[in-house]
Amino acid sequence: MARCGARTGSTTEWCRCCCPWSPCSTSRALPSRDLAAEELRPRPRTVSLVTSDDTTRHGPYAALFRLVLSRLEPEQAHRLTMRALAGAHALPGGPRLLRALFGTLDPMRDARPARRVLGAEHRSPLGLAAGFDKDGEAPLALLDLGFGHVEVGTVTAKAQPGNPRPRSFRLVEDRALINRMGFNNHGAQALARRLARARRTERGQRAVIGVNIGKSKITALEDAAEDYRFSARLLAPYASYLAINVSSPNTPGLRDLQSVEMLRPILEAVVQEADAARTRLRRQVPVLVKIAPDLHDDDVRAIAQLALEVGLAGVIAANTTIARPDSLTAGSERIARIGAGGLSGPMLAERSLQVLRLLRSTLPEDAVVISCGGVTTAQDVRERLAAGADLVQGYTAMIYEGPSWPGRLAREVGPLG
Repeated sequence: MARCGARTGSTTEWCRCCCPWSPCSTSRALPSRDLAAEELRPRPRTVSLVTSDDTTRHGPYAALFRLVLSRLEPEQAHRLTMRALAGAHALPGGPRLLRALFGTLDPMRDARPARRVLGAEHRSPLGLAAGFDKDGEAPLALLDLGFGHVEVGTVTAKAQPGNPRPRSFRLVEDRALINRMGFNNHGAQALARRLARARRTERGQRAVIGVNIGKSKITALEDAAEDYRFSARLLAPYASYLAINVSSPNTPGLRDLQSVEMLRPILEAVVQEADAARTRLRRQVPVLVKIAPDLHDDDVRAIAQLALEVGLAGVIAANTTIARPDSLTAGSERIARIGAGGLSGPMLAERSLQVLRLLRSTLPEDAVVISCGGVTTAQDVRERLAAGADLVQGYTAMIYEGPSWPGRLAREVGPLG
């Protein structure tokens, strides 16, 4: 196991190791378009996005969500959000404006204590999970909202359109999402070009940007290792770390790659490319694997042991779930009409915490575990850190809480030193 972000005896102390950044699904059971129209109709059971003691902070976004964003198809709303962020960040003074609007600090002048994990300094333990910025269009803008790191992707070796629409659904009553996007992305080469541009700036050189890579849909399972290798070779020079995604439920057969026999050659191929990049760049490119929450505990342990054997830096746990918990209030008929896809939201918190504790009890202290799934509040972040997470990631809460969410949680969690 590579010693990256090693723990020195507690969840709040960190050792210095590694080098800092240096420059150098399926389509079956698809619902009809009537479902998308149904989603746009107001629902009386919609929960408030505003807490009673924080109305000023959340009021404007809550109104925007209720009056505008919730009336758009989810993918369209997301696309508009990404364009707005990228456009604002590209304006003269845009980064400063974003930080002023959302109460975050200039990362170039931020003197808060930092934790060193995966060879990089993190002033917030909260990062943005893969899936929000699939093609690396606005990673620096997202960091300016207050995230400690941003994981772009999932990206595949070949550009692909993903699954047919509609493929993203809000469960507003549960503050949850169901998606079957299917790794829609512009491909590894396009992402490499975007990240190369971002890394040319001083801000970009210091930014913590992980890259999540997946298998191209047209690639046969037996050829998966070379498919991942291709993406890793292109993207390792620009990645703070690489995350191997074998756990999305929306690419046919992908989760079969979580078996130890099929996973080993994939992990070995990506580690080989990361090692080659380390020689060229004179810095480590840590590699992690992202697993599903639906795995049996014995399978989680087996993957953790495999990660040790092949020299991974750690594990990201966990991806979306194919389960539909009884606690969902959206209604069984509507859930059934939506059909296949990965569920994300607060209902994943319990299982994500279980997997985190299982990994922490299985892996050595110097192995990195990033906890993802069901993270909404500062208390969620504290709970994951106390359970042994090195970093924490969120995504779905960003949709419902708005762009002030990451900065607010960073302030509520407090200093990391």
